[in-house]
Amino acid sequence: MTRLILPSLAALICLSHAAAADDVLKIGAPISKTGWNAPYDSPVMDGFAVAMDEINAAGGIAGKYKVEVETRDNRSDNAQNAIVTQDLIDQGVNFLLVACDSSMVHATAELIVTAQLPAISTCSSSPTLPLTGHGFIFANAVTDNVQGAAQAEYAWSQGYKNAYLLRSPDIEYTQMPLYFAEAFKKLGGTVVGESIYALSQPDFSAEVTKIKQLSPQPDVIVTSAFEPDFPAFIRQLRGAGVKIPVVCGDGIDSPTTFALGEVVEGVVFTSSGFAAPGSPMEAYQKKYQAKFGKAPESIMDALGYDLAKIIEAAVIKADSVEPAKVREALASLENVQGATAVISYAGGNGTPTRPVNVLRIEGGKRVLVSANAPDAAIVPEPKLDMNAAQ
Repeated sequence: MTRLILPSLAALICLSHAAAADDVLKIGAPISKTGWNAPYDSPVMDGFAVAMDEINAAGGIAGKYKVEVETRDNRSDNAQNAIVTQDLIDQGVNFLLVACDSSMVHATAELIVTAQLPAISTCSSSPTLPLTGHGFIFANAVTDNVQGAAQAEYAWSQGYKNAYLLRSPDIEYTQMPLYFAEAFKKLGGTVVGESIYALSQPDFSAEVTKIKQLSPQPDVIVTSAFEPDFPAFIRQLRGAGVKIPVVCGDGIDSPTTFALGEVVEGVVFTSSGFAAPGSPMEAYQKKYQAKFGKAPESIMDALGYDLAKIIEAAVIKADSVEPAKVREALASLENVQGATAVISYAGGNGTPTRPVNVLRIEGGKRVLVSANAPDAAIVPEPKLDMNAAQ
C-alpha cells in the first residue's frame, strides 16, 4: 500500500497532515496501475496531478480545503478492485476516484452505495454508472450512447446509408456500436451485419474475410475496439485491401494508434476534447508540457485535469468535504471549465453534459470535423442489458 504514489502530489501529504479532519478532502483512488486498464487510468492521474498542483499552490480548494489522495492498485481485476475499494472505504476516505473500466466500477457499486460516498470514474464513458450507483457514481467522459449518436450523425452526414458493426460483448464499452445502430436507424440508416470478437483477440482474419465478401459492401464500419484489438483489426482490414471508412469510439486515441501510420489514415473517432488554437485544452497542454517535459499523448490526461476541476467545483459549491454535501453539489454542477470543455452535471443523472468532438486522423494528426452535441431525439437511453439496444 502506497501513500499518494503520484510524485506530483507529494506536497499534498504534508499540507493535509497539518489540517484538521473537517478541512481535508480524503480521496481514495482504487485504480489500475498495472494490467490492461493501466494505459487509461495512469495518464488520467497525470492530468489530475497537473490540476492538483495548481490547487495546492493556492492553499487548497477555495484556499482552505486540503486534499489527500490515497491510491491502491486494482491490477485491472474485478476481484482485486473490490478488495482495494473496501480497504479505502475502511480507511475513512470521503470521496472515491474509481477506475476507467465500467465493469470494475459496476462490480463495486454496492460497496460505494452502502458507504454513501460520492465516486467519479477516471475516464469511463459508461452511461449506466448512475443506474447501478443510485446517484453516488458519476461518469466523466462523453458517454457511450452520446458518442454512438454523434457517430451516427456523422455517418449519415457523409451519405453513408449501410453500416457494419464490429463489437465485443466482453465489456460495456465495446458494445458502443449498438448505441450507434439505434441512432443510425432513427436517421434512416441500415445495419447490414456485424462481427463479434473477444477482447485481446489477435487474429481478425475471419471478421475481415466476412466483411470483404459482403456484396454490396457496407458504406462504413463502426467499432469501439481499442488496443490491442483495434490495431490488429485495422492492420488486417487494410492489409486485405478493404478501404471501407471506419468510425470508432474514443478508446483509439492513444500513441499506439497514431504509430500505425498510413493504415489509420482517414479513420474517424469521437472524443471528449480537441486542442484548438487558443482553447483551454491548448493551455492545459502547455501546463502538462511544463510539468512532465513532454507533450501529452492522448485525451486521457486532460480528462484527469477535468476531474480535479469538477471535484474542486463541487467542494466549493458545498463549502464542505462532507460526502453527502459534496455528492449533492456535484450532481447539480453547471458550467465547470475543464481542460476539454465546459462541463455540467445538473439534470444529467450522474452523466456529464459536454460537447462531442468528431475527429479524423490525417497525416498522423487529429483534425476536427465537428464539435457539437448530437440531436437529443436520436440519443439512445442507457441500457444495462446492451443487447436490448438492437
